[in-house]
Amino acid sequence: MEIKGKNFLVTGGAGFIGSHIVDKLLDDGANKVTIYDNFSSGNGQNIDHLRNDERVVVVRGDVLDYNSLYNVMRKVDVVSHQAAQLEIFRALDDPLEDLRTNVFGTLNVLKAALKCKIQRVINASSACVYGQAKYIPQDENHPLRPQWPYGVSKLSAEKYCTMFYEFYGLPIVNLRYGIVYGPREWYGRVLTIFIKRVFENTPPVIFGDGTQSRDFIFVSDVARVHNLCIEDEKANGETYNVGTGIKTSTNELANHVIKAFNKSLDPIFENPPQGSYSKFMPYRRRIPGELINMVLDIKKARKELSWKPLVKLEDGIHAEVEWFMKNSPYWQAKTPKI
Repeated sequence: MEIKGKNFLVTGGAGFIGSHIVDKLLDDGANKVTIYDNFSSGNGQNIDHLRNDERVVVVRGDVLDYNSLYNVMRKVDVVSHQAAQLEIFRALDDPLEDLRTNVFGTLNVLKAALKCKIQRVINASSACVYGQAKYIPQDENHPLRPQWPYGVSKLSAEKYCTMFYEFYGLPIVNLRYGIVYGPREWYGRVLTIFIKRVFENTPPVIFGDGTQSRDFIFVSDVARVHNLCIEDEKANGETYNVGTGIKTSTNELANHVIKAFNKSLDPIFENPPQGSYSKFMPYRRRIPGELINMVLDIKKARKELSWKPLVKLEDGIHAEVEWFMKNSPYWQAKTPKI
């Protein structure tokens, strides 16, 4: 399916990833993009640059409002479902809220898409569906044993998407994101905390020994594979990992940030009990049941979509640091508890 000339709906389109997807759809020739967001975590600043673009319509709405979703979908060809409850601690503290947004909200999207005869739905899933790695890199056949409510809700939403494809014939693609980073990233994740602390000339604080690893994928690479899943018919009904396949430890991440600022700082190592607040960062809790390793095997997307990530971690961090230097108020001056 060609993107050029088509009409799109992006739920969560004012969010970090969603806003970059909107940009990429427009760059690739979309006729119209409707941003559907309740602005609970989405940020109007993410789409300020689109204010005068006649191809963009912004609708304040919630994925829990089926009638609103249906009304905005009636003249749409493709739906990109990026709206979600994303915070691990919020899911731990209120798993019902997490369930409502991520599962009931996704079901509303699917029901409306089916009724409106949407040509394709791209669903944002997460590598959290795997839980603790049994092996790395984790391919799409890795056991699915999420250990946080957030992972459970994303897996449930993903399974509903697959069921709507297999049972009702609704064209669906699930994308399991690694750790997506880049300009407009929301504050509260480890990379953003490292950047803000080093910017303020304070050392990054590392929980544990810093050997825990993650797969960091730059947001523009996510937007590229997203659009390939619209254009390539082979993607229909499939689930893809979206990462780099590269293992990056927390220690390496901290050193990349220090280097990006060209500063001489030594990280602080701290070992607070899981779920407890940091002594050095009283706004920050250590996540219970932290993943030891999360590295994604991306052979399937490489083979079937001819996609590969283009942005190296060091270059991506430089890009995020440059953006932050120009937009430091975006991450609140008074740091919230996270």
